[in-house]
This record gives sequence, structure tokens and C-alpha cells, in this order.
Amino acid sequence: MTTRWLSPEEQRAWRAYLAATHLLEDAIDRQLQQDAGMPHLFYSVLANLSDAPDRRLRMTDLAESLKITRSRLTYAVNRLERDGLVRREDCRWDKRSSIAVLTEEGVAVLERTAPGHVETVRATLFDRLTPEQVGQLEEICTGIARGLQGGGTESGTEDVPWRRRSSCSGTSSPPPA
Repeated sequence: MTTRWLSPEEQRAWRAYLAATHLLEDAIDRQLQQDAGMPHLFYSVLANLSDAPDRRLRMTDLAESLKITRSRLTYAVNRLERDGLVRREDCRWDKRSSIAVLTEEGVAVLERTAPGHVETVRATLFDRLTPEQVGQLEEICTGIARGLQGGGTESGTEDVPWRRRSSCSGTSSPPPA
């Protein structure tokens, strides 16, 4: 098999992508460390829980939403739980699962931190793009994510992060009665 080397244009695009993503993540992490004493991943856990019904999600579903391994999520939730921002509950409909729940203290941290976070995201990304480029960015990132996840089908998705360990089946809500 011959190696399909990147063309000069592809190499420039790849390096620009790497530089931009590393610089963006660094800027966001610095702001969140300064304002909330936590990395971007921990903030993302809180934000995802705040968007969920009753501010709770099954851990497996939360890992999928964040596109991370369950072990990485467990580490983050352990720290957030220790800080009183999240608590865990047993899952009533799947005894092998647990539910992550955003606490009132977690809500307060989000409310205090969100304005600075949004301003950092706006200043480092969206203020540098035209409205047309924002649409293109969404289209490009959605296409890449869909391709890496197998286009939303079950085939070809066994190597996505949240499925790398044996998982339990089910959904984030109880089965119908």
C-alpha cells in the first residue's frame, strides 16, 4: 500500500487547523481556570448537565455528548462531585449505570462563569469570522464529526471514545411502561 501524502495545500490546512484548535483550547482553558478554577472539560460537563432535562444525564449518555471516554468522564465527575458541583445517583432502570446530576452549587458556578466563557469564545473565534464563515465552519465540523462517528449509523462506530470500554445498553430515560 502506498502512502497518500498530503498535498502542499492540505499540509497548510492541517497545520492551520492544529494551530487554531490548540490556541483556542488554550485560551478557553486559561479563562476557565482563572474564572472558575477548572479546565474546559469540567465546564463542559456542567454545561451539558444544565441543558439536560432535570439537569441530569446517565453517565454513558454524558460521555457520548462530550465525545470522551467514560473513564475520562468518571475522573471529571469525581472531581466535580468532590467540589459539590455534581452528584451521582443510581439509575433506576439500569442497575449498571449511574446518573450525573448538576447541583445548585454547580448551577451557581455556571451562572458566574458563563459570561466570561462566552466572551472568550466570541473574541477568540466568532469575532474573527464573517457570518458566511460561521456557516462554513459549522458545515465542515459537522461533516467531519459525522464521518468519524460513522454517519450516525451503528456500523463503524465501535471505536468512538464513549464506546471504548464495555458499555451497558439503554437510553437516558426509563423504558416505556
